[in-house]
Amino acid sequence: MKLPAWPGRMRTPKADASSTRISLRGRRAEAPRHSGRFAIAVGLFFGVYAIIGGRLVMWGALPEAGAAYAGIGPVVAARPDLVDRNGEVLATDIKTASLFAEPRRIIDADEATEALLTVLPDLDAKSLHTRLGGDAGFVWLKRQLTPRQQQQVFALGLPGIGFRTEKRRFYPGGATASHVVGLVNIDNQGIAGMEKYVDDEGFRDVQSLGLATGKDLEPVKLSIDLRVQHIVRDEIAAAMKRYDAIAAGGVIMDVETGEILAMASMPDYDPNEPKDALKKENLNRMSAGTFEMGSTFKTFTTAMALDSGLVKITDSFDASRPIRIGGFTISDFHGKHRVLTVPEIFEYSSNIGTAKEADVVGIEGHKAFLTKMGLLTRLKTELPETATPTQPKVWKKLNSITISFGHGVSTTPLQTAAAAAALVNGGRMIPPTFLPRSKEEADAIAVQVVRKQTSDEIRYLFDLNGRKGSGKSAQVPGYRVGGKTGTAEKVVAGRYSANKRFNAYLAAFPIDKPRYVVLVVLDEPKAEEGKSGATAGLNAAPTVGAIIRRSAALLKVKPQFGEGAGPLLVSN
Repeated sequence: MKLPAWPGRMRTPKADASSTRISLRGRRAEAPRHSGRFAIAVGLFFGVYAIIGGRLVMWGALPEAGAAYAGIGPVVAARPDLVDRNGEVLATDIKTASLFAEPRRIIDADEATEALLTVLPDLDAKSLHTRLGGDAGFVWLKRQLTPRQQQQVFALGLPGIGFRTEKRRFYPGGATASHVVGLVNIDNQGIAGMEKYVDDEGFRDVQSLGLATGKDLEPVKLSIDLRVQHIVRDEIAAAMKRYDAIAAGGVIMDVETGEILAMASMPDYDPNEPKDALKKENLNRMSAGTFEMGSTFKTFTTAMALDSGLVKITDSFDASRPIRIGGFTISDFHGKHRVLTVPEIFEYSSNIGTAKEADVVGIEGHKAFLTKMGLLTRLKTELPETATPTQPKVWKKLNSITISFGHGVSTTPLQTAAAAAALVNGGRMIPPTFLPRSKEEADAIAVQVVRKQTSDEIRYLFDLNGRKGSGKSAQVPGYRVGGKTGTAEKVVAGRYSANKRFNAYLAAFPIDKPRYVVLVVLDEPKAEEGKSGATAGLNAAPTVGAIIRRSAALLKVKPQFGEGAGPLLVSN
């Protein structure tokens, strides 16, 4: 009989046949049990090695806990474009290459380090060598290479060195609207300006879920007009240079909708070079800096007095002698030393007359009015960088007097512009916005903060000061610019300095039916060459005029000449 051949069969000597038969019978009986054990052993063997192999693949593909940049995703998510109100691109994503290494595949770390430094000399040699000589499966070497750098590294032909395509944020306008647009970090996440606002409004969650693919991401339209933004930045940069100021800023706001058409602060930065954004001097002074706004605050004091009903525009106050209170003396810069009417107090910027207007209303009424106008609380808008105003912990009579002409309270220029818009648009407070807003949408959220008659009277006073007072240098033929200057002495070492000023001109145009408020500020301006003074009427006001002259047509404001272009009249 032929013997079956199964696994584990043993050959025995032919001489012992009986022994062979006995042995074969026993093996036939045990065959099923040995086959099962063998199958289990083979299964376990392959299972263990499959797990080990899988772990090796995973360890080789993913960064280790100790590897450089561990935890950073290999691909940066896309972001929606930011565009101005006319669709001009302010921020967009472009593809860029980032350099990585797989140290386990590096043949010679010394040679690789030396070769890479010839192309990327800004890398730290010691750190680079440590990364390349380690045991990590993946390390970033440099993010966002230029095409030239990528080609040069590729030409080195180094094993274990590769590239990954990422998204990089690009700002075509450079520094033109940097403080409004903001910027992103190395992982394309918004960290300032409207870039951060987009993330805070839900885009960051979309990124974290891996849904920001760059497809179907609608552009985010802002309220600013890039053409007007360029003009504002260009003019304040020129003023900063002309008057040797340490900083400058400007804003244009639509008084009917609250839209910000332009806002710039100098010095600024190019968001394509994000490291410059961290410099202290590049602070956004328009919304994130607080200042004593000087005589521009007389606008609000006068409006308060008129709106209270306790003071009429035909009233007069004695400004012939300084006010002495609490060891301080309040006097006028260019005193007339006589009784002044309310319009004269505004035109001549009388500290004495303005203080007496505030005294009629009283301390509590004064504080309540400035609070209602949004000048004492943090401004709520889309821009993350907004500062909280400062005020005395306890208001006393001396505080109310000094605050009436702009000393003792610090607020942001953007808040000042927004409050002024309410005083010239019929008395309606409309929150400023950096997003498009229709007049219907603005009307739905507007809050009446002063009477229309008060608004008409403030327009009359703006017009008077623009034609005959300190705002004359801001006049632009055909556009009827009215406003109020402010020249505030800055506090240095706890005392007001006569040599360091914060100047401003708060304007509206066309003043018969205002469409826009324009505010320019200059920090520590010096006298222009050939002139002796450095007050706001000599620097901030002409800068406003230059901005309006260049931008009025773009803002669709038609010039008005001849009949109807005379001074405003106000009823008693």
